[in-house]
Amino acid sequence: MKGLTLACALSAALVGVSFGGPVQAQERFVTIGTGGQTGVYYVAGQSICRFLNRGAADHQIKCNAPASGGGVANVNGIRSGEFNFGIMQSDHQFKAMKGLPPFQAEGAMDDMRAVFSLQSEVFTILARRDAKIASFDDLKGKRVNIGNPGSGQRDTMEEIMAVKGWKKGDFGLVSELKPAEQASALGDNNIDAMSYFVGHPNGAIQEASTTTDAVLVPVTGADIDKLLAEKSYYSKAEIPGGIYKGSDKPTPSIGGKAVLSTSAKTDPEVVYQLVKSVFDNLDRFKRLHPAFADLKEADMIKVGLSAPLHEGAARYYKERGWL
Repeated sequence: MKGLTLACALSAALVGVSFGGPVQAQERFVTIGTGGQTGVYYVAGQSICRFLNRGAADHQIKCNAPASGGGVANVNGIRSGEFNFGIMQSDHQFKAMKGLPPFQAEGAMDDMRAVFSLQSEVFTILARRDAKIASFDDLKGKRVNIGNPGSGQRDTMEEIMAVKGWKKGDFGLVSELKPAEQASALGDNNIDAMSYFVGHPNGAIQEASTTTDAVLVPVTGADIDKLLAEKSYYSKAEIPGGIYKGSDKPTPSIGGKAVLSTSAKTDPEVVYQLVKSVFDNLDRFKRLHPAFADLKEADMIKVGLSAPLHEGAARYYKERGWL
């Protein structure tokens, strides 16, 4: 009898293992690479996770979206497996797919997949008024923050510098500050101008323009037109007037789309549930940041996507009759 009791206990333990194991294994964790905490990428990633996590009891997927170095870092994070998803500029998605700089060392990322696009982004230069910078060419000889390595503004700044034939030595001083550090550096007169590739309105630029007498600088001219002709992932764009102190009129520049990307290796069910959680709550999502206000389903599933759609995303879009 004692032996039978022991056998029953052992059997029950084994049953517990067999039932407990699969249930535990079903819980999945995903990470979205975003950007600096003052930027729209961070808000976007946090917002996506917010809606995905609401349904965790049903789909057993939990999401987190830490701050990161930005678009280039997010591409590398997806490649290495550090991130399951990453938010990046549309040009970074294109460059990663083709293995173009700054991704030439790693080679073409054939398994890059698009999920959806987000807000429009504009390459932005904000300068102290007393630095007397009225055009991009006036940055020569000035103290300029070109952006931290791995950021979108750094990559775009380097593309503009290349088309102009500029080197770092053409500036009076080059800094590589992160987005969150730029406003105070401008206000403390440690730099004359800051750069950012971002959706508007943006908190860091609002802070800088409120605490410092500063102006937005147009990014235009023959060299910029040449860049636009050569690089199809950029387009003409402008920052609306009146959203920042000191810049009442629209400021022309170049821009693109922010896109959520992933790898073809990512579980289609995970991608499907993430996409569903956002689009089923798109009206609420759009209220989480002013840069999201103009998002439209028809644009999000097509505009700015330079990589093939992930099959999990395509499945949802087909169910909605959008594809």
